[in-house]
Amino acid sequence: MSITVLRSKINGVVTAPASKSHAQRLLAGALLARGNSVIRNPSRSDDALAAMRIIEILGARIEDKEDHLVIHGGFNPGSQKLECGEAGLSLRMFSPVAALHDQTMIMNGSGSLVKRPVQMVADALNQLGARCQTQDGFVPIWIRGPLKSGKATVDGSISSQLLTGILMALPVVKGDSVIEVLDLQSRPYIDLTLEVLKTFGIRIENKSYREFHIPGKQKYKAADLTVEGDWSGAAFLLVAGALGGTATVRNLQANSHQADRQILTALGRAGSRIEILGDGVTVSREELKAFDFDATQCPDLFPPLAALAAHCEGTTRIMGAHRLIHKESNRAKALQDEFFKIGVTIRLEAGTMYITGPSMMKTGDIDPRGDHRMAMAAATIATCSRTPVRISSPECVSKSYPDFFKDLRSIGGRIDE
Repeated sequence: MSITVLRSKINGVVTAPASKSHAQRLLAGALLARGNSVIRNPSRSDDALAAMRIIEILGARIEDKEDHLVIHGGFNPGSQKLECGEAGLSLRMFSPVAALHDQTMIMNGSGSLVKRPVQMVADALNQLGARCQTQDGFVPIWIRGPLKSGKATVDGSISSQLLTGILMALPVVKGDSVIEVLDLQSRPYIDLTLEVLKTFGIRIENKSYREFHIPGKQKYKAADLTVEGDWSGAAFLLVAGALGGTATVRNLQANSHQADRQILTALGRAGSRIEILGDGVTVSREELKAFDFDATQCPDLFPPLAALAAHCEGTTRIMGAHRLIHKESNRAKALQDEFFKIGVTIRLEAGTMYITGPSMMKTGDIDPRGDHRMAMAAATIATCSRTPVRISSPECVSKSYPDFFKDLRSIGGRIDE
Protein backbone atom coordinates (compact mmCIF):
# COMPACT_ATOMS: atom_id res chain seq x y z
CA MET A 1 0.00 0.00 0.00
CA SER A 2 1.11 3.57 -0.67
CA ILE A 3 -0.39 7.04 -0.44
CA THR A 4 0.28 10.35 -2.14
CA VAL A 5 0.37 13.60 -0.18
CA LEU A 6 -0.18 16.82 -2.10
CA ARG A 7 0.33 20.50 -1.33
CA SER A 8 -2.29 21.41 1.26
CA LYS A 9 -3.96 24.38 2.86
CA ILE A 10 -3.78 23.56 6.55
CA ASN A 11 -6.53 24.98 8.73
CA GLY A 12 -8.19 23.13 11.57
CA VAL A 13 -8.29 21.79 15.09
CA VAL A 14 -7.30 18.29 16.17
CA THR A 15 -6.84 16.47 19.48
CA ALA A 16 -3.38 15.10 20.21
CA PRO A 17 -3.16 11.31 20.53
CA ALA A 18 -2.39 9.78 23.90
CA SER A 19 1.33 9.60 24.64
CA LYS A 20 2.67 6.08 24.25
CA SER A 21 5.64 6.96 26.47
CA HIS A 22 3.42 8.13 29.31
CA ALA A 23 0.95 5.27 28.79
CA GLN A 24 3.59 2.55 29.03
CA ARG A 25 4.95 3.99 32.26
CA LEU A 26 1.47 4.16 33.78
CA LEU A 27 0.80 0.55 32.77
CA ALA A 28 4.02 -0.58 34.49
CA GLY A 29 3.08 1.30 37.65
CA ALA A 30 -0.44 -0.14 37.64
CA LEU A 31 0.98 -3.66 37.32
CA LEU A 32 3.07 -3.20 40.46
CA ALA A 33 0.28 -1.60 42.48
CA ARG A 34 -2.00 -3.75 44.58
CA GLY A 35 -5.63 -2.91 43.97
CA ASN A 36 -7.37 -1.29 41.02
CA SER A 37 -5.83 1.55 39.05
CA VAL A 38 -7.68 3.53 36.40
CA ILE A 39 -5.90 4.80 33.29
CA ARG A 40 -7.92 7.35 31.34
CA ASN A 41 -7.33 8.40 27.73
CA PRO A 42 -5.39 5.18 27.03
CA SER A 43 -3.09 4.98 24.03
CA ARG A 44 -4.10 2.51 21.31
CA SER A 45 -0.73 2.62 19.59
CA ASP A 46 1.06 -0.63 18.80
CA ASP A 47 3.65 0.06 21.52
CA ALA A 48 1.02 0.67 24.19
CA LEU A 49 -0.89 -2.46 23.15
CA ALA A 50 2.35 -4.43 23.52
CA ALA A 51 2.77 -3.05 27.05
CA MET A 52 -0.81 -4.07 27.88
CA ARG A 53 -0.11 -7.64 26.76
CA ILE A 54 3.08 -7.69 28.82
CA ILE A 55 1.47 -6.60 32.08
CA GLU A 56 -1.26 -9.19 31.62
CA ILE A 57 1.37 -11.92 31.33
CA LEU A 58 3.12 -10.49 34.41
CA GLY A 59 -0.04 -10.80 36.48
CA ALA A 60 -2.30 -7.80 35.88
CA ARG A 61 -5.90 -8.09 34.72
CA ILE A 62 -7.20 -5.40 32.39
CA GLU A 63 -10.78 -4.29 31.92
CA ASP A 64 -11.00 -2.25 28.74
CA LYS A 65 -13.79 0.33 29.01
CA GLU A 66 -12.87 2.06 25.71
CA ASP A 67 -12.26 5.52 27.18
CA HIS A 68 -10.40 4.13 30.19
CA LEU A 69 -8.73 0.99 31.49
CA VAL A 70 -9.18 -0.59 34.89
CA ILE A 71 -5.97 -2.38 35.88
CA HIS A 72 -6.20 -5.00 38.61
CA GLY A 73 -2.56 -4.97 39.69
CA GLY A 74 -0.33 -7.64 41.13
CA PHE A 75 3.00 -9.08 39.98
CA ASN A 76 2.51 -12.81 39.38
CA PRO A 77 3.95 -13.96 36.03
CA GLY A 78 1.90 -16.58 34.21
CA SER A 79 4.37 -17.25 31.41
CA GLN A 80 8.09 -16.94 30.87
CA LYS A 81 7.87 -15.32 27.42
CA LEU A 82 7.29 -11.60 26.97
CA GLU A 83 6.87 -10.38 23.39
CA CYS A 84 7.52 -6.66 23.04
CA GLY A 85 6.85 -6.25 19.31
CA GLU A 86 8.77 -3.14 18.25
CA ALA A 87 8.33 -1.33 21.57
CA GLY A 88 11.84 -0.39 22.66
CA LEU A 89 10.62 1.26 25.87
CA SER A 90 8.64 -1.83 26.89
CA LEU A 91 11.62 -4.10 26.24
CA ARG A 92 14.06 -2.06 28.31
CA MET A 93 11.58 -0.95 30.98
CA PHE A 94 9.98 -4.33 31.66
CA SER A 95 13.29 -6.25 31.72
CA PRO A 96 14.12 -5.07 35.29
CA VAL A 97 10.49 -5.63 36.28
CA ALA A 98 10.60 -9.19 34.92
CA ALA A 99 13.82 -9.68 36.92
CA LEU A 100 11.76 -9.41 40.11
CA HIS A 101 10.66 -12.98 39.38
CA ASP A 102 12.79 -15.90 40.57
CA GLN A 103 12.27 -17.92 37.39
CA THR A 104 13.71 -17.47 33.91
CA MET A 105 11.94 -14.85 31.81
CA ILE A 106 12.56 -14.28 28.11
CA MET A 107 12.19 -10.82 26.59
CA ASN A 108 11.85 -10.77 22.81
CA GLY A 109 10.97 -8.36 20.04
CA SER A 110 10.31 -8.16 16.33
CA GLY A 111 10.83 -5.87 13.36
CA SER A 112 13.26 -3.04 13.98
CA LEU A 113 13.68 -4.04 17.63
CA VAL A 114 15.79 -7.06 16.69
CA LYS A 115 18.48 -4.64 15.44
CA ARG A 116 18.54 -2.40 18.50
CA PRO A 117 21.30 -3.02 21.08
CA VAL A 118 20.28 -4.39 24.49
CA GLN A 119 23.57 -5.47 26.07
CA MET A 120 23.29 -2.58 28.53
CA VAL A 121 20.25 -4.39 30.01
CA ALA A 122 22.29 -7.49 30.84
CA ASP A 123 25.24 -5.44 32.11
CA ALA A 124 23.05 -3.57 34.59
CA LEU A 125 20.86 -6.44 35.79
CA ASN A 126 23.86 -8.70 36.37
CA GLN A 127 25.15 -6.09 38.84
CA LEU A 128 21.89 -6.30 40.77
CA GLY A 129 21.80 -10.01 41.49
CA ALA A 130 19.97 -11.23 38.39
CA ARG A 131 21.48 -13.57 35.83
CA CYS A 132 21.00 -12.07 32.43
CA GLN A 133 22.32 -12.71 28.95
CA THR A 134 21.56 -11.58 25.41
CA GLN A 135 22.09 -13.03 21.98
CA ASP A 136 25.32 -11.28 21.04
CA GLY A 137 23.99 -7.98 22.38
CA PHE A 138 20.55 -8.23 20.83
CA VAL A 139 17.22 -9.88 21.65
CA PRO A 140 16.18 -12.27 22.99
CA ILE A 141 17.18 -11.45 26.57
CA TRP A 142 17.17 -14.27 29.13
CA ILE A 143 16.62 -13.02 32.68
CA ARG A 144 16.54 -14.97 35.93
CA GLY A 145 15.94 -13.08 39.15
CA PRO A 146 15.28 -12.16 41.76
CA LEU A 147 16.57 -8.62 41.41
CA LYS A 148 18.40 -7.45 44.54
CA SER A 149 19.18 -4.12 46.11
CA GLY A 150 22.68 -2.72 45.90
CA LYS A 151 24.86 -0.45 43.82
CA ALA A 152 25.06 -0.53 40.05
CA THR A 153 26.35 1.59 37.21
CA VAL A 154 24.10 2.15 34.20
CA ASP A 155 25.18 3.39 30.77
CA GLY A 156 22.70 6.08 29.75
CA SER A 157 24.44 7.14 26.54
CA ILE A 158 22.17 5.25 24.14
CA SER A 159 18.85 5.46 25.93
CA SER A 160 17.27 6.37 29.25
CA GLN A 161 14.70 3.57 28.94
CA LEU A 162 16.64 0.98 30.93
CA LEU A 163 17.11 3.44 33.78
CA THR A 164 13.34 3.96 33.78
CA GLY A 165 12.84 0.22 34.30
CA ILE A 166 15.41 0.02 37.09
CA LEU A 167 13.84 2.99 38.86
CA MET A 168 10.47 1.23 38.66
CA ALA A 169 11.64 -2.19 39.84
CA LEU A 170 14.08 -1.48 42.67
CA PRO A 171 11.68 0.29 45.07
CA VAL A 172 9.86 -3.00 45.78
CA VAL A 173 12.94 -5.09 46.66
CA LYS A 174 14.39 -5.45 50.15
CA GLY A 175 17.12 -2.96 50.95
CA ASP A 176 18.18 0.40 49.56
CA SER A 177 19.93 0.91 46.24
CA VAL A 178 22.17 3.47 44.59
CA ILE A 179 22.31 3.71 40.81
CA GLU A 180 25.17 5.62 39.21
CA VAL A 181 24.38 6.78 35.67
CA LEU A 182 26.98 7.54 33.03
CA ASP A 183 26.29 10.05 30.25
CA LEU A 184 22.53 10.14 30.67
CA GLN A 185 20.63 11.20 27.56
CA SER A 186 16.95 12.19 27.25
CA ARG A 187 16.78 13.53 30.79
CA PRO A 188 13.21 14.82 30.36
CA TYR A 189 12.03 11.22 30.04
CA ILE A 190 13.54 10.44 33.43
CA ASP A 191 11.65 13.43 34.82
CA LEU A 192 8.50 11.85 33.35
CA THR A 193 9.35 8.52 34.99
CA LEU A 194 9.93 10.14 38.39
CA GLU A 195 6.65 12.01 38.10
CA VAL A 196 4.79 8.75 37.34
CA LEU A 197 6.47 7.02 40.27
CA LYS A 198 5.46 9.84 42.57
CA THR A 199 1.82 9.45 41.57
CA PHE A 200 2.03 5.78 42.62
CA GLY A 201 3.53 6.77 45.98
CA ILE A 202 7.16 5.84 45.21
CA ARG A 203 10.05 7.96 46.53
CA ILE A 204 13.36 8.28 44.71
CA GLU A 205 16.11 10.84 45.27
CA ASN A 206 17.64 12.28 42.12
CA LYS A 207 21.23 13.46 42.63
CA SER A 208 21.72 15.69 39.57
CA TYR A 209 20.95 12.77 37.21
CA ARG A 210 24.30 11.20 38.14
CA GLU A 211 23.06 9.12 41.06
CA PHE A 212 19.63 7.91 42.10
CA HIS A 213 19.02 6.78 45.68
CA ILE A 214 16.17 4.29 45.92
CA PRO A 215 14.72 3.21 49.29
CA GLY A 216 13.58 -0.41 49.31
CA LYS A 217 10.42 -2.10 50.60
CA GLN A 218 8.18 0.54 49.09
CA LYS A 219 4.66 -0.26 47.94
CA TYR A 220 2.98 1.04 44.82
CA LYS A 221 -0.43 2.55 45.56
CA ALA A 222 -3.27 2.16 43.07
CA ALA A 223 -4.15 5.44 41.36
CA ASP A 224 -6.59 7.10 38.96
CA LEU A 225 -4.51 8.69 36.21
CA THR A 226 -4.88 10.21 32.76
CA VAL A 227 -2.46 9.69 29.88
CA GLU A 228 -1.12 12.99 28.57
CA GLY A 229 -1.51 14.09 24.99
CA ASP A 230 1.55 13.20 22.93
CA TRP A 231 3.89 16.07 22.07
CA SER A 232 5.86 13.75 19.77
CA GLY A 233 2.92 13.07 17.46
CA ALA A 234 1.58 16.60 17.81
CA ALA A 235 4.91 18.00 16.62
CA PHE A 236 4.19 16.90 13.04
CA LEU A 237 0.78 18.59 12.99
CA LEU A 238 2.19 21.78 14.50
CA VAL A 239 4.91 21.84 11.85
CA ALA A 240 2.23 21.28 9.19
CA GLY A 241 0.51 24.40 10.53
CA ALA A 242 3.78 26.34 10.30
CA LEU A 243 4.24 25.22 6.69
CA GLY A 244 0.74 25.33 5.29
CA GLY A 245 -1.54 27.66 7.24
CA THR A 246 -2.79 27.22 10.78
CA ALA A 247 -3.10 24.15 13.00
CA THR A 248 -4.45 23.93 16.52
CA VAL A 249 -3.66 20.83 18.58
CA ARG A 250 -5.57 20.31 21.80
CA ASN A 251 -4.92 18.01 24.77
CA LEU A 252 -1.33 19.21 25.24
CA GLN A 253 0.16 20.16 28.61
CA ALA A 254 2.50 23.11 28.28
CA ASN A 255 4.27 22.09 31.52
CA SER A 256 4.67 18.45 30.50
CA HIS A 257 7.92 16.61 31.19
CA GLN A 258 7.77 15.15 27.68
CA ALA A 259 10.98 16.08 25.89
CA ASP A 260 9.25 16.85 22.61
CA ARG A 261 7.36 19.88 23.91
CA GLN A 262 10.58 21.62 22.85
CA ILE A 263 9.08 21.66 19.36
CA LEU A 264 7.65 25.04 20.40
CA THR A 265 11.16 26.40 20.95
CA ALA A 266 12.25 25.30 17.48
CA LEU A 267 9.09 26.63 15.81
CA GLY A 268 9.59 29.96 17.55
CA ARG A 269 13.18 30.21 16.35
CA ALA A 270 12.00 29.46 12.80
CA GLY A 271 9.64 32.45 12.99
CA SER A 272 6.31 30.68 13.35
CA ARG A 273 3.47 32.37 15.18
CA ILE A 274 2.54 30.41 18.32
CA GLU A 275 -0.43 30.81 20.62
CA ILE A 276 -1.08 28.77 23.76
CA LEU A 277 -4.54 28.90 25.27
CA GLY A 278 -5.51 26.34 27.90
CA ASP A 279 -4.64 22.89 26.58
CA GLY A 280 -4.51 24.09 22.97
CA VAL A 281 -1.48 25.12 20.94
CA THR A 282 -1.96 27.00 17.66
CA VAL A 283 0.86 27.40 15.14
CA SER A 284 0.45 29.60 12.07
CA ARG A 285 2.60 30.21 9.04
CA GLU A 286 4.85 33.26 8.90
CA GLU A 287 8.01 33.91 6.92
CA LEU A 288 10.23 31.01 7.92
CA LYS A 289 13.93 31.39 8.57
CA ALA A 290 16.73 28.93 9.34
CA PHE A 291 17.30 28.11 13.00
CA ASP A 292 19.75 26.40 15.33
CA PHE A 293 18.44 23.76 17.71
CA ASP A 294 20.06 21.15 19.98
CA ALA A 295 17.93 17.99 19.86
CA THR A 296 20.28 15.85 21.96
CA GLN A 297 17.69 15.50 24.72
CA CYS A 298 14.74 15.19 22.32
CA PRO A 299 15.99 13.17 19.30
CA ASP A 300 12.49 12.19 18.17
CA LEU A 301 12.08 15.78 16.98
CA PHE A 302 14.60 15.32 14.16
CA PRO A 303 12.01 14.11 11.59
CA PRO A 304 9.51 16.98 12.03
CA LEU A 305 12.36 19.49 12.34
CA ALA A 306 13.91 18.25 9.10
CA ALA A 307 10.55 18.75 7.38
CA LEU A 308 10.35 22.28 8.81
CA ALA A 309 13.95 23.20 7.95
CA ALA A 310 13.53 22.18 4.29
CA HIS A 311 11.11 25.09 3.88
CA CYS A 312 13.10 27.69 5.88
CA GLU A 313 15.28 30.37 4.30
CA GLY A 314 18.94 29.67 5.00
CA THR A 315 20.87 26.83 6.60
CA THR A 316 19.43 25.19 9.69
CA ARG A 317 21.67 23.36 12.16
CA ILE A 318 20.20 20.60 14.33
CA MET A 319 22.63 19.18 16.85
CA GLY A 320 22.51 15.71 18.42
CA ALA A 321 22.24 13.53 15.32
CA HIS A 322 24.39 10.87 16.99
CA ARG A 323 21.26 9.97 19.02
CA LEU A 324 19.53 8.68 15.86
CA ILE A 325 21.64 5.64 15.10
CA HIS A 326 19.67 3.15 17.20
CA LYS A 327 16.10 4.26 16.49
CA GLU A 328 13.58 2.26 14.41
CA SER A 329 15.92 3.09 11.54
CA ASN A 330 19.20 4.97 11.46
CA ARG A 331 17.08 8.09 11.23
CA ALA A 332 19.84 10.52 10.32
CA LYS A 333 20.88 8.45 7.30
CA ALA A 334 17.27 7.56 6.47
CA LEU A 335 16.24 11.23 6.47
CA GLN A 336 19.25 12.10 4.33
CA ASP A 337 18.61 9.34 1.77
CA GLU A 338 14.82 9.54 1.57
CA PHE A 339 14.47 13.32 1.53
CA PHE A 340 17.12 13.51 -1.20
CA LYS A 341 14.65 11.64 -3.44
CA ILE A 342 12.30 14.64 -3.29
CA GLY A 343 14.97 17.30 -3.69
CA VAL A 344 15.99 18.00 -0.10
CA THR A 345 19.71 17.92 0.65
CA ILE A 346 20.75 17.03 4.19
CA ARG A 347 24.39 17.16 5.24
CA LEU A 348 25.60 15.23 8.28
CA GLU A 349 28.80 16.29 9.96
CA ALA A 350 30.15 15.59 13.45
CA GLY A 351 26.76 14.83 14.94
CA THR A 352 25.07 17.86 13.39
CA MET A 353 22.43 17.88 10.65
CA TYR A 354 22.57 20.79 8.18
CA ILE A 355 19.60 21.57 5.94
CA THR A 356 19.59 24.50 3.52
CA GLY A 357 16.23 25.77 2.35
CA PRO A 358 13.89 26.49 0.89
CA SER A 359 14.38 23.26 -1.05
CA MET A 360 13.33 22.95 -4.69
CA MET A 361 11.23 19.89 -4.05
CA LYS A 362 10.26 17.38 -6.72
CA THR A 363 7.96 14.42 -7.03
CA GLY A 364 9.40 11.26 -5.55
CA ASP A 365 8.75 8.08 -3.62
CA ILE A 366 9.72 7.90 0.05
CA ASP A 367 10.22 4.59 1.82
CA PRO A 368 9.79 5.12 5.59
CA ARG A 369 11.76 1.91 6.20
CA GLY A 370 9.16 0.78 8.73
CA ASP A 371 9.79 3.89 10.84
CA HIS A 372 6.61 5.64 12.01
CA ARG A 373 8.29 9.01 12.40
CA MET A 374 9.80 8.84 8.92
CA ALA A 375 6.33 8.30 7.43
CA MET A 376 4.89 11.24 9.37
CA ALA A 377 7.83 13.46 8.39
CA ALA A 378 7.34 12.60 4.71
CA ALA A 379 3.65 13.55 4.89
CA THR A 380 4.43 16.77 6.77
CA ILE A 381 7.06 18.01 4.35
CA ALA A 382 4.74 17.21 1.43
CA THR A 383 2.01 19.56 2.68
CA CYS A 384 4.17 22.46 1.50
CA SER A 385 5.65 20.83 -1.60
CA ARG A 386 4.84 22.08 -5.11
CA THR A 387 4.79 18.47 -6.33
CA PRO A 388 3.20 15.31 -4.90
CA VAL A 389 5.13 12.98 -2.59
CA ARG A 390 4.37 9.26 -2.52
CA ILE A 391 4.87 7.31 0.71
CA SER A 392 5.09 3.53 0.77
CA SER A 393 3.82 1.39 3.67
CA PRO A 394 2.35 4.33 5.60
CA GLU A 395 0.63 1.97 8.03
CA CYS A 396 3.83 1.93 10.10
CA VAL A 397 2.48 5.05 11.87
CA SER A 398 0.37 2.68 14.01
CA LYS A 399 3.42 2.19 16.23
CA SER A 400 2.75 5.54 17.89
CA TYR A 401 -0.09 7.38 16.12
CA PRO A 402 -2.60 5.11 14.32
CA ASP A 403 -4.88 8.03 13.36
CA PHE A 404 -2.17 10.31 12.02
CA PHE A 405 -3.32 10.43 8.42
CA LYS A 406 -6.96 10.75 9.47
CA ASP A 407 -6.04 13.71 11.68
CA LEU A 408 -3.87 15.30 9.00
CA ARG A 409 -6.81 15.10 6.59
CA SER A 410 -9.09 16.68 9.19
CA ILE A 411 -7.00 19.87 9.18
CA GLY A 412 -6.75 20.09 5.40
CA GLY A 413 -4.09 17.56 4.41
CA ARG A 414 -4.68 16.33 0.85
CA ILE A 415 -4.01 12.60 0.76
CA ASP A 416 -4.76 10.23 -2.15
CA GLU A 417 -4.73 6.47 -1.64
